[in-house]
Amino acid sequence: MYKVSIDSIQGSTEKLVNAIVFDSREVKQNSLFVAQKGLLFDGHEFIEKAIELGAKVIVCEELPKNLIQNITYVQVEDSNSALAIIASNFYDNPSSKLKLVGITGTNGKTTIATLLYNLFQKAGYKSGLLSTVKILVDTIQYETSHTTPNSVLINKYLNEMVELGVDYCFMEVSSHGIQQKRTEGLQFAGGVFTNLTHDHLDYHKTFAAYRDVKKSFFDSLPKSAFALVNIDDKNGAVMLQNTLANKQSYALKTMADFKVRILENQFSGLLLTMNNKEVWTKLIGSFNAYNLAAVYGTANLLGLDSTETLTHISELESVSGRFQHFISKGGVTAIIDYAHTPDALKNVLETINDIRTGNEQVITVVGCGGNRDKAKRPVMGRLASQLSTQVIFTSDNPRSENPQTIIEEMEVGVEPQNFKKTISILDREQAIKAATKFAKKGDIILIAGKGHETYQEVKGIRSHFDDYEKITELLIAIES
Repeated sequence: MYKVSIDSIQGSTEKLVNAIVFDSREVKQNSLFVAQKGLLFDGHEFIEKAIELGAKVIVCEELPKNLIQNITYVQVEDSNSALAIIASNFYDNPSSKLKLVGITGTNGKTTIATLLYNLFQKAGYKSGLLSTVKILVDTIQYETSHTTPNSVLINKYLNEMVELGVDYCFMEVSSHGIQQKRTEGLQFAGGVFTNLTHDHLDYHKTFAAYRDVKKSFFDSLPKSAFALVNIDDKNGAVMLQNTLANKQSYALKTMADFKVRILENQFSGLLLTMNNKEVWTKLIGSFNAYNLAAVYGTANLLGLDSTETLTHISELESVSGRFQHFISKGGVTAIIDYAHTPDALKNVLETINDIRTGNEQVITVVGCGGNRDKAKRPVMGRLASQLSTQVIFTSDNPRSENPQTIIEEMEVGVEPQNFKKTISILDREQAIKAATKFAKKGDIILIAGKGHETYQEVKGIRSHFDDYEKITELLIAIES
């Protein structure tokens, strides 16, 4: 059991609480309220309201000036850390009762976590998944809105998994989640590092800070855990520097504990060797070869038989919104991918260009999210125009920003020789419609950026918008 670092306690410690809450609006009778300092709000300003609604214990970094009688105040060094540890203890430390594996890195987290969940389910083990796309407690599904849920939810779901006899849980671990201490108090059986590229610098400010947050996850792993890293990424070795965990590596280009080679790369799948054993998989592209290397290594380190693992790998399907593709009746290949970072977009487009014969057009529909790292916008514009035959810049999730401004910032990165390749259509549906009109038999349409998302967020309002649904509908309409 982890312990909270407490500075002082005012009031009785003999209090029974029935809920842990960090949002004052959710306080009920006999709640424990944790006051956190966030980017937009300071929970300390809502302590009085929480008490009015029935909170009996207040955990905070700064004590209020007026202490109310019969209320217990616990002053702590770090409220985020305290919340995570209290939540874990409240649910009787569920992470210690199953094997929890955290996957972190810029790209590949969702795919690896989901593939591992699917593989272990196929192998006959009850499994859990905490991901961007969804949360699965064995076969029970919950929707999710963050890569790493808040500490209370993490432990609530883990506890539910334990009660249902789940053996393994695979969890995406974001840099935000690590920075905000949401994973503190959890006992990990292993950690996986995918890669590190330009992302979230609006939040972390520098690449070094972003890298060091990821590294802190591995620094905190116990001796009993494993640390599996992509050693082809120069930051893979950095992640291993101070960890006490069992150091393991995977790679396509260099020597590694789990070495993968691509023998064939087609739209129908990949033929790979994994530690010199051949396997055919339905997944596509070198980035998926990396993802599968991580899956193979993790399964091996968790004790699965390697031959059985390869059999299940051959049965795995692509993850929703991750290089999800189909061929229309008119012979147009449509690909939907979550690629919303320069590296992810480059990987997807290079994969398409590696597979195609050279005669087909590659028509890319792409935008960038609002209220996010602006520095990547011109890079996304440059890469899309370099690696496509035709590019349509459009709106993604502009959030509170002006969508036209976002597009203009992407256009700045387009090199003069590629100007003629690019057009801008603000309305995302009209942009996808234009792509279907440009496409002829054999051509490839890539719709990038939103992947599995089924909404578009404009000025705080989310409206239904599903790229896969929309391209399917438009291709049927134009080809009928």
